[in-house]
Amino acid sequence: MATKMQNRERLLRKLAALSPATRSAIKQAIAQGADELVAAQKNLAPVKTGKLRDSIKQTWGDKPSGPSGMLTAGGAVAGDPDLTVWITAGDKDAFYARWVEFGTAPHTNGGKFAGSENPGATRHPFFYSPYRALKRRIKSRITRATTKAAKAVAAGGGGTT
Repeated sequence: MATKMQNRERLLRKLAALSPATRSAIKQAIAQGADELVAAQKNLAPVKTGKLRDSIKQTWGDKPSGPSGMLTAGGAVAGDPDLTVWITAGDKDAFYARWVEFGTAPHTNGGKFAGSENPGATRHPFFYSPYRALKRRIKSRITRATTKAAKAVAAGGGGTT
C-alpha cells in the first residue's frame, strides 16, 4: 500500500546522520517485523498447490518488479535501501494473488468460452489483513529500537547491546 511521504528529504538526511549502531538497531527491528508479517501472511494464505504461499517473501532495497497481480506492502524508508523492506505476494507462478485477496465478480466469459457465465470467486484475504493488524505493533517496535539506540549513543555508550 503506497503512501505519500511528507518531508522525505529531511528524513533521509536525519537517517544518514545516525550512528551505525542506531541504524543496525532500526534494521533489526524492521527485519523482525517483516519476518512476523510474512509468517502471518503465509499462515493465512489458502493452499492448493502451495505456489501462492511460497510466493510471499520479503525483499530488502528497491521495490521489486513482478506480474501485474503481485501484491506489495512495505517500504519503511523509501530511498534508503538498508532500511527499506518490501513484502510481496505473487510471482509468475502465482499470478492470481490479487484475485485470491480481493475475489472476482460474476461475469460473462469471452474468448474461448464466450457467452458462458463465470460465478466469480469469494475473497480470501491473506495479505493486507495481517498487514493492518500488525502495522501498529511493528511501528512501535521500530520506534522503541530507535529511541533506545539514540539514548545509548547520547549517553556515550556508542550503541546497543
